[in-house]
Amino acid sequence: MSPAHLLLALAVVVVWGTNFVIIKLGLGELPPLLFAALRFFFSCVPWVFLIRRPPVAWKLLAANGVFLGFGLFGLLFIAMRADITPGIASLVVQTQAFFTIGLSMLLLSERLRAFQAAGLALCVAGLGILFAHTDASLTTRGLILTLAGGLSWAIANLVAKRAGKVDMLGFMVWSSLFAVPPLLIASLVFEGPERIAQALVHADWLGWSASIWQGVANTLFGYGAWNWLLARYPAATVSPLSLLVPVFGMLTATVAFAEPLPAWKLQACALLLLGLAVITLWPRLRARLLEGALPSGGSGRD
Repeated sequence: MSPAHLLLALAVVVVWGTNFVIIKLGLGELPPLLFAALRFFFSCVPWVFLIRRPPVAWKLLAANGVFLGFGLFGLLFIAMRADITPGIASLVVQTQAFFTIGLSMLLLSERLRAFQAAGLALCVAGLGILFAHTDASLTTRGLILTLAGGLSWAIANLVAKRAGKVDMLGFMVWSSLFAVPPLLIASLVFEGPERIAQALVHADWLGWSASIWQGVANTLFGYGAWNWLLARYPAATVSPLSLLVPVFGMLTATVAFAEPLPAWKLQACALLLLGLAVITLWPRLRARLLEGALPSGGSGRD
């Protein structure tokens, strides 16, 4: 990765990591499904009138919008309302790498390799610690909803990868069109017209700023730049940088909300990050070790 592209990836990671604090602030002003609908509204309006639709099948745009919109952020916002803290949410949602392996095995008939099995075992151990320490600030419901959001993110990643090397800013703008209707319908059904009207009338600058930040910085810039990098570099090059997201997430949550970091939480964090690191980094590390072990001018087999 070139230095400029590495800085771009790190900028995305910082935006995504600190965004969990902004989500929590926005949820103090707006109900979760309405907040998510506003997020994707600001991702497509007015941009859809200014940016040409990329040459991508409508079904890919729709799939990305639904899985990223309702699947990831609708469920994540519901969980973060009262069932999971920002720091833990930033960690658990990274299990999208965990689910990507499972989807690849199911849909692409890929074989589970030894290093992947080891990484998955570490992730499961970390999640086990979290499930064993549920309380008022971290409920089983919150963990399940956030894990479901991670699964939806993994599906959206596969959809974006299938879109190929297209204008990813346009891809995010146009796919956001398909995120708004299901979120708005769900908000009308579960949150009700009266609550929606009250929230829109009484939300202050913080709620609206959080919504605009979600739509422009986190969605358009974040996912647009990330998918642009994924279309130009191997996933093994780009994906490991996402391991920094929960680091920024937990640090900013500790600073902003004094979110405690007891030993069990640090242990779960270490196991999950180690498991994800094994899954994403081991192939390249093994290749370098084998390369270094070979004599100059020699050859070898895996």
